[in-house]
Amino acid sequence: MSTFVHVPASRITGDLEAIGQRPGADSGDPQLGRLRFDTDGTVRAGVWESRPGGWPVEEREDTETCYILSGRAVITDGATGETFEISAVDVIDSIGL
Repeated sequence: MSTFVHVPASRITGDLEAIGQRPGADSGDPQLGRLRFDTDGTVRAGVWESRPGGWPVEEREDTETCYILSGRAVITDGATGETFEISAVDVIDSIGL
């Protein structure tokens, strides 16, 4: 099996599905939208958006890498209190939060 996953842009089309407010929201009204595209079952991926708001990120075993297409956010590391301001073309990775 290849160690690379390639999803052509032609497979990433369509409108984002509205999925409602982010569970656990603690500020604002973060309404979410997504467009999922799965590979051969190896990687679950998609395009995701949120309206302004905040929520805690709970510990989990998996990782998530995000490439920011537009907008901006402030991420606070709950363990250290360090904040990260992210915006378009930034990448953020949550390694086993």
